[in-house]
Amino acid sequence: MPPLDFMKTDISHLPEKKQRELARIQEILFEEFDLARGNGPKIYNQKGRILKIVLFGSYARGDWVDEAGKTAKGYQSDYDLLIVVNFKQLTDMATYWYKAEDRIIRDKAIKTPIGLIVHSLADVNNQLALGRYFFTDIIREGAALYELGGHRFVDPKPLDAKEAYETAKEYFEEWYTASGNSIKLFTYALHESMPKDAAFLLHQVVERLYGCYLLTTTNYSPSTHNIRKLRALVEEKDARFRDIWPDEDRFQRRSFELLKEACVKARYSKHYKITEEELSWLGERAEALAALVKEPCDERLKAKSAK
Repeated sequence: MPPLDFMKTDISHLPEKKQRELARIQEILFEEFDLARGNGPKIYNQKGRILKIVLFGSYARGDWVDEAGKTAKGYQSDYDLLIVVNFKQLTDMATYWYKAEDRIIRDKAIKTPIGLIVHSLADVNNQLALGRYFFTDIIREGAALYELGGHRFVDPKPLDAKEAYETAKEYFEEWYTASGNSIKLFTYALHESMPKDAAFLLHQVVERLYGCYLLTTTNYSPSTHNIRKLRALVEEKDARFRDIWPDEDRFQRRSFELLKEACVKARYSKHYKITEEELSWLGERAEALAALVKEPCDERLKAKSAK
């Protein structure tokens, strides 16, 4: 791996339209970040800075898919962006980044969905020093769209093979078991006509399954309950997952949206409604997801155990 001070910055492999979208996204990120910091008395607001914006995933590698409007499925890769800031407090999505995400989604000049993860430089460097695959892959394959000078990434430490296997095995056993427990509770709630509880529990199933895949295969999962974001990360890494959630009709799209909202609304909103038919369909898709997650995790564990 080349020295990290020389992380690639060239995105000329992307069409001009995509480059313009990324430039517009950067503008919005800086504008909304400055507004979110405001004039607060805390040092992290006064001296807070975006240190780096790194494009990673398929658009950085050059193997993105953009079939929006071209095929029945219409799969479209997200822009995966790592934002690096200088204070841990500035990584709080609800305080500093949700308005930027909303503006980007609503901006008519941006047609490509985005996935943001935000970490402090100290945290990223700690992850690299521990040899975490997710971050070393970002450094190796990603492209720095913006960098503030004088804030380098450390050289990643190679992860010991035995340690890597044991860590992945522990993640898989913990998270896959937890998802199975949630499936049992979901089934009970569904049969007992407790739709809100069933929806919340099914959200936990899906969140845990995606977390299981990411932690087992990359040693990292973002701290979020947003299954749309987790789904996008997993689908970017493994195309097999792109068929789990069909969205060919309104019923399928609405059902997934209800599942995505269930983490909060199923618990706290009296207006949240979900039908038995929707829950049954979502439960079937979650079971398919559980079966699929096991395949790449088993593959990863077998590969690690052989080293």
